Amino acid sequence: MKQTPEMQEIQENMRPGVITLEGFLGSDSRNLIDILLEDEGIVQRLELTHEAIAHRMEKLRDAGKEGLGEFVSVPPHFDVRISSVRGKLPSPFGGKGLYPKINTTVVNKELNREITFTDLQIHLIKNHGFYEGRGSRFRLEPRDLMEILKIIPQQ
Repeated sequence: MKQTPEMQEIQENMRPGVITLEGFLGSDSRNLIDILLEDEGIVQRLELTHEAIAHRMEKLRDAGKEGLGEFVSVPPHFDVRISSVRGKLPSPFGGKGLYPKINTTVVNKELNREITFTDLQIHLIKNHGFYEGRGSRFRLEPRDLMEILKIIPQQ
């Protein structure tokens, strides 16, 4: 699929120094449309949707808010901690929303694995199917999200 001028503008917003110091693309030199299409294919092969992934992320984040910066036990085998930094970030895709700099760390004690994500990343996954580019320090792999957060495929 060909990258539209609108997608090219969004991709420019993702470059280092525009919205965040490191940007959203890492070392990925592909067009944004190609990044989105590859991740869409991965999510489909996992029998998931971006919305289902984001919903699970939101539920765990919300459960962790009770801890006020400390880990909270969330059955059956998660520890969740919310930490925040002052400020808000816009979506590189545009729109009116600003997303608080809230980090959610989820530890899956059964697997002895953890993952950290932000409120902005929840938005990017839910509304745009964007998990960040390859080589990005903050890239979220759909398979890791599925495994660590125990997201059940939709059959």
